[in-house]
Amino acid sequence: MTTKTSAISEPTVDDRFAPGSLQSRDLDNLMHPTTNIRQLRKDGPNVHTRAEGIYTWDANGKQYIECAAGLWCTAIGYGNRELAAVAKEQMENLSYFSIFGGNSHEPAVLLAEKIKGMMPFDAGKVFFGMSGSDANDTQIKLAWYYNNAVGRPGKKKIISRTNTYHGSTIGAGSLTGLAPFHNAFDLPIDNILHTDYPFYYGEGKPGETEAQFLDRIVASLEDLIEREGGETIAAFIGEPIIGSGGVVIPPQGYHERVQEVLRRHDILFIADEVITGFGRTGNPFGCQTVGLEPDTMSLAKSLSSGYLPVSAVVIPDYMYEAFEARSDELGMFAHGFTYSGHPVCAAVALRNLELLEELDLYNHAARLGVQFQERLRGFLEHPLVGDARGAGLMGAVQLAKDRSDIRNFGEEDALANYLGEQCIEQGLLLRAMGDTAGFCPPMIITEDQTDEMFTKFQTALDRTLEWSMKRSA
Repeated sequence: MTTKTSAISEPTVDDRFAPGSLQSRDLDNLMHPTTNIRQLRKDGPNVHTRAEGIYTWDANGKQYIECAAGLWCTAIGYGNRELAAVAKEQMENLSYFSIFGGNSHEPAVLLAEKIKGMMPFDAGKVFFGMSGSDANDTQIKLAWYYNNAVGRPGKKKIISRTNTYHGSTIGAGSLTGLAPFHNAFDLPIDNILHTDYPFYYGEGKPGETEAQFLDRIVASLEDLIEREGGETIAAFIGEPIIGSGGVVIPPQGYHERVQEVLRRHDILFIADEVITGFGRTGNPFGCQTVGLEPDTMSLAKSLSSGYLPVSAVVIPDYMYEAFEARSDELGMFAHGFTYSGHPVCAAVALRNLELLEELDLYNHAARLGVQFQERLRGFLEHPLVGDARGAGLMGAVQLAKDRSDIRNFGEEDALANYLGEQCIEQGLLLRAMGDTAGFCPPMIITEDQTDEMFTKFQTALDRTLEWSMKRSA
C-alpha cells in the first residue's frame, strides 16, 4: 500500500482571484517551471494576454517592455506576421513528418544547410532537437559516443563551470552549476565535473588583480584535469558570455588560455550558444565576440526567436566520420526525438534566420549595442550598483551594499526583491538573477525604446534607494 503525503494542507485559492478566473485555474492545475511554489501560491500568476514588437500586455491591460526577450529568445520581437504565415503554410503542406530511419523533408534539409553555412568553425553535420536542454544532453551523448567509436571508452567526463546554466534535464541539469537545479533532484550525475566561475567581480579575492584571477582559475582547471587524468575527460562546455549565471564576460584572454589547456589534453570545447547565438552579442555568434574557436556548438532560443521549439547541435565532419566508420558494428545511431527536425519548426526557424539578415539585425545589435552598453554602464554612478556589464544587446546591473565588497546580496535579499517590484511597477519585465537584473530585449528595439527602458529602470533604482534609506533610518 502506498501512502500519499503532502507538505502542506489542502490548498486554498487567494481571495484576490475570483473562482473560475485564469489565475485561480492556474493555481489549481498548472505546475510552473523554475518557480518558487510557495511564493506562487502567495502572489499568484501574472497572466499575459498579448505581445507585439518589444511590448507585452497582462490580463489587466498593463503594458510592459519585455526586457528579457522572453527567456533570451525573441530576437525578432513578438507578433511577426511573416513567421505566422510560414507556420500556417507549412502546417497545411506537411504538418509533421519524422526524419527517423533516413526519412527527410525540405524544411529540415534547408535549415541544416543554412545553419552549417553560418558556422564560425569547420562544421560538418547538424542534429535537431527542441530545446537548449536537449541540445546539451545530446552533446554529452555525442561526446561519449564519439570516444567509444574511436576506441577511448575511458574518456567520458565533461567539465562545466559553477554558477552557469546549460539546461534542466538530467544530463544538462548536471552540467548546470547552479545549486537549485541539483537540490533534491539527485544531480549531478557521474562523470560531470565543475571548475571555476570566470567572474572577476564576484569571485576575485581581496587584493587580487584580474590578471592574477585569470592565472588562478586557469591553473585550477589544469589541476582538475591533472587530478582526474586528461585521458578520462571528453569535453569542456561553456557559454562564450555567461547568460543566466549573471551576464558575465570572462576576463580578456580566458578563452584562448582555456583552449590551449584543452588542446594539450585532446578535450573538446562545446560552445553553448543557446543564448548568445544569432546576433545577441553584436556578432552572429558569441564565439566571434570573445575569440573562441569551438569544436561543437549548441543552438536554440533565437534560432526560431522562440516562435516554435527547435534546437540544433553542430558537429565537425571528423566526429560524424567516426560514427559512420563504426556503424556496421554499432548498428543504428539510436538517438533522437519525436520532433527532431519537425517541419513546421524548421520552416519557421529558417525564415526567422532569413529575416534576421534581411532586417540587418546583426549590424543593428552591434550599432545600437554601443548606446545600450553606455546607458548600462551609466548605472555604475548609482549608490546601489556594484557592477554593470555586457556586450551587444545583453547586459546586467548588479546590486551591491558596498561597491568595493564583491560579496553578493544573496537571492532572498529584500533590496533586490523590492527593485524587482519597482521594475514591474514601471512596466519592465527583466531577467531577475538574485541580486542581478539582466537585460536582453528583442533585437528589433530602437534607440528611443532603449532610452525608455533604461529611464524606467533608473526610476525603479531611485525608488529602491529611497525605500532603502527610509528602512535604515
